[in-house]
Amino acid sequence: MSKPKGAPTEEAAGPSERVGRPGRQDTVDRPAPKDRTAGTSRGTAREVFTVALRLGCTSFGGPIAHLGYFQNEYVRRRRWVSEQTYADLVALSQSLPGAASSKLGISIGMIRAGTRGGIAAWAGFTLPSAVLMTLFAFGASSIGSSAAGWLRGLQIAAVAVVALAVWSMATKLITALSLSALAVLAAVVQLTIPSRVTTVAIIVVAGVVGYFLGPDRAPEGSAHLPIGFGKRTAVAATVLFFGLLIALPLLRHATGSHAVALFDSTYRAGALVFGGGTVVLPLLQGEVVATGWLSSSQFLAGYGAAQAMPGPLFTFSAYVGAAEQPWPNGVLGAAIALVGIFLPSFLIVLATLPSLGAIRNRPHVRACLRGVNAAVVGILLAALYDPLWTGTVHRPYDFALVLAAFWLLVMAKLPVWLVVGLTAAGGALITAFGG
Repeated sequence: MSKPKGAPTEEAAGPSERVGRPGRQDTVDRPAPKDRTAGTSRGTAREVFTVALRLGCTSFGGPIAHLGYFQNEYVRRRRWVSEQTYADLVALSQSLPGAASSKLGISIGMIRAGTRGGIAAWAGFTLPSAVLMTLFAFGASSIGSSAAGWLRGLQIAAVAVVALAVWSMATKLITALSLSALAVLAAVVQLTIPSRVTTVAIIVVAGVVGYFLGPDRAPEGSAHLPIGFGKRTAVAATVLFFGLLIALPLLRHATGSHAVALFDSTYRAGALVFGGGTVVLPLLQGEVVATGWLSSSQFLAGYGAAQAMPGPLFTFSAYVGAAEQPWPNGVLGAAIALVGIFLPSFLIVLATLPSLGAIRNRPHVRACLRGVNAAVVGILLAALYDPLWTGTVHRPYDFALVLAAFWLLVMAKLPVWLVVGLTAAGGALITAFGG
């Protein structure tokens, strides 16, 4: 039987996809091909869901930390995408509105297993924190002082994971002195003028600088990403994205339906916010507190709980949908709010992903992406310092725990989930003994 179109050869699949075990030296540190994402073997939605679910249960630390967890799992361990494709996807997710880490996970899921893979990646990564936030809204879950040490350890683990991601991306993407200077400059600007507008401006300027550094003459990879849909779907997603922005407020006014109002508020929050979950939380406050859906104290309680959850911070919407209605109607409210806030991210990925493989094979476009990727490394470096380092590492014990976690990841090559657990336990011990 002939192989289906796009099926990988044995060479393209690579040894790690055939016989490698996670964490082995020969599968993790073996230099990756320049870009063979389009030739990697296809997976199943169930496989994607299983991996994403584990990430959803263990990825603490917010959207910047999620990039480190994803890079370790999807690039270093499983090689579902190449380092270059991952960097391009990070740049894309950072420069568009919506949930940044969720857009990235959806994109990787689609590359691995088509549209169903994208849905599975979103569902697996989102469900754990969405369920916890819904339970918290009903009073079945709370964050007490006894959990402070464990949460401290989880935050420290996030610092080590992001540090590993920055180091790994820098060593592979910063290939010239000019690019290293661009990365450092991006970090300095991000730290001195911190705002979501600054981040977008850095990415745009870095793309222009990359263009003037000259075309990238590196050998081209495949222009086709195996995502299972094309430009027609992209156009339909674009029309639906803007159509809902216009239609939902009109429908809300015409029907007076609370469900439509909840969907409209969360959809607009997910469609218009730049900067990820830390920005969408205060944005939602104007929607739900001003309308009387939640009191200020209810909102702040949910805000605090969302910071302690794994997975995307956008699942705060599940708390909003559940808290303003009693059981069991609150479950439906949580589902409506959750779909509403994440739907824009899904539509944005559908609209942009089909063009990524083709445009990045143009030498001048690759030059722009080379500059953008260097800037992304600098932005991640800035985020590693503030808010992760400044908000987490306050004492010598904290610094020692960061070093230990980083050593376990880099030298001992333990899986991230195990390092996260060990670091959380370490934080609990330090707190228990008064550290």
